[in-house]
This record gives sequence, structure tokens and C-alpha cells, in this order.
Amino acid sequence: MSIQIVKVESHSQLKQFVAFPLKLYKDCANWVPALEGDEFDTFNPEKNGAYDFCEADCFLAYRGKEIVGRVAAIINHKADDLQGIVRFGWLDFIEDEAVLRALIDTVAAWGKERRRTEMRGPWGFTDMDKEGLLIEGYENLSPFTCLYNYPYYGTMLEQLGFEKDVDWTQRVLKLDCEMPPSYKFAHLIEERYGVHVVQPKSMKQMCKQYGMEIFHMYNEAFAPLMGFSPLTDKQIANYLDTYVPILDKDFVAVAVNDEDKPIGFLFCVPSLSKAVKKSNGRLFPFGFIRILKALKKNDTLEALIIGVSPQYQQKGVPLLLFKYLHENCIRRGIDKIIMNPQLEENYKVQSLFGDYKTVPFMRRRAYKKTI
Repeated sequence: MSIQIVKVESHSQLKQFVAFPLKLYKDCANWVPALEGDEFDTFNPEKNGAYDFCEADCFLAYRGKEIVGRVAAIINHKADDLQGIVRFGWLDFIEDEAVLRALIDTVAAWGKERRRTEMRGPWGFTDMDKEGLLIEGYENLSPFTCLYNYPYYGTMLEQLGFEKDVDWTQRVLKLDCEMPPSYKFAHLIEERYGVHVVQPKSMKQMCKQYGMEIFHMYNEAFAPLMGFSPLTDKQIANYLDTYVPILDKDFVAVAVNDEDKPIGFLFCVPSLSKAVKKSNGRLFPFGFIRILKALKKNDTLEALIIGVSPQYQQKGVPLLLFKYLHENCIRRGIDKIIMNPQLEENYKVQSLFGDYKTVPFMRRRAYKKTI
């Protein structure tokens, strides 16, 4: 039976788009669903500020009356126009090359209509979305902030002519009760460069005082990275509204200079993977209770973002951030941190964790193909 591709144009179709992975991965022990509400907000132009400079359409693949795949076609006009790129994301499909081919051909045609010459993905609207196909680490429970997929995804993409664009690696940091010896030099860094880690009374206070400036610094620090798209103030405000309520001040380290301007930051959150998986991505009726428990009692953190202002790189600022975090982890019973995906060639970031025992966790890959 042939594959039919249908563009998502109604709320009911978007519900099917969001729900499809729940069926596809219902027997997969290590897959973790996205929060249902977050998925709807992502494809709502009124709530996702990325639509101010992006365009996107979602598509469902049918065999008869059965949904057998999904994909989103995206163009980020700030990041992609010079290179003529169309992005694919939210790619999920049954183990059938005909389904994948139909989805990819749809994105390619959509891109060609908009004078695109190359397809890349899986990417989101910006780097704040999940990106990178999982190619190693299937035996591990997925972080709730990252993609998880079956091993056949990458194999089939390569059979269709896709090749490696970039890889991201993830590691797990093991935390001992004994602090790394290098931390005894923290005061020297503070004195020499006039910097210190703030001790906020609450996340609300930190957000009000530093929130917007932190993300302006994020834009500056991440600008050199491939495919990076700076966040607008509208996007920043939305992310602050979304994530500040679940962030814990013990796991958010912000370094400032002697003018009280943020020059480095580290955002972590207790792992929500087990709680979100058990609730199938739904907050109600009991999902939010499980999430609250996970936020308060946990032995694992997930690192979300790490950044240092270009003017303060190579000056030991990460040591101050990790020292603050490590001290609080000991106090709160945290013994490991799952690091966020890091470009394998971003050696500055890769070298930050020399004082810790690390083990490989997952590897992700973005693919590219001329269309």
C-alpha cells in the first residue's frame, strides 16, 4: 500500500503529530516522551518566538488509515539563508524505508519551493530545541531534554544518501564527596579577575536581576558555533517564564564581574526522565506530582547549558561555576551529572572536565544532503 503525506493544518492533526511517538515507542524502555504541552507550544506561532524569523510545516505519513511517520520542515532565516538550508526535525517513522523516503522527499520538495539546496537535521528551530540523531548509547535512559530514536533511523538515512554533518557527545560526570584539588585556587581567580559566583535568595530574584543579561551573554558566547541562531528578547522572556519555575538555585551557577554583570553561567536540573516517562509526557492527573518529587529528591542532574563570555574565557570561570555546583550536589545527595550534548570539535568545552571522572554516555549526529 502506498504512503500518503498529509500536511498538518488542524489542531486534531497536530494532536496526532504530537502523539505518534507514544505509539511508536510504547515498548521502548529507554525512550522518554516530550512533555505534551511543550510540543504544542513549540508549533504555536503565538507562543514560540522563533516563528518571528522561522517558517515551518509539519507532515504526517499514512499507510491507509494508519499513521506511520511524521516530520517537520523548518527554515531559520537568520541562520540558514546564506547556505540555502532547509532543516528537518521531529522525524519519527516505522522501520520501513518507503516511509522515510516519503517524509524526506516531502521536506526536500518543501525546501526546493523556497529555493533551498541542502537539507540538514535533525535540527529544531534553534539550538534550544532537541537536535541530533542518537547513534550511540541506546542502552541508557534518555535525558528528557534530548532526542532518542531507534538504531534503524541513522542506517536508513545513510541509505538515502545522507552523510555526517556534525556529532555531539555526552558524558556522565561522577561526583565524589572530596572536591577536586584545583578548587583551592578559586579565590585566586576571584581576586585576579574581580569575579565571583552569586548567592541568590531565589530563582525569582536571580531571573529578575540577571535573566535577560544571561541570555544576551549566551548569544555572544555561542555565536561562533555552527548553525547558531541568537535568541530574541521575546524568546528569552518565554524561556525564562517556562524554566525558572522548575530550576533550583542550588543547581544554577551564575558568575558576575565587579560591575555585577554576568560573565558565566551553568544551568542544571534534577533528572526528570523517570518521572516524565512514567506519566507518558502528561502533567495531569499525576505527572506534575511525580515531577515535583523528582525535582526535590534525586541523585542525578542533567546539565542544560554552560557558557562563558568571550572576554572571560580561559580565565578559570568554569572552575568557580563547578565548585559552586559540586558543593551543592554534595549537600543535596547528587552523585552524577549527565552533561548536555557538546560538539565533538568544541575542544574548549571538552577540556573543562579534566578534574572529574567521566564515562561516555551518548553520541548524536546531524546529517546533511544536497537536494
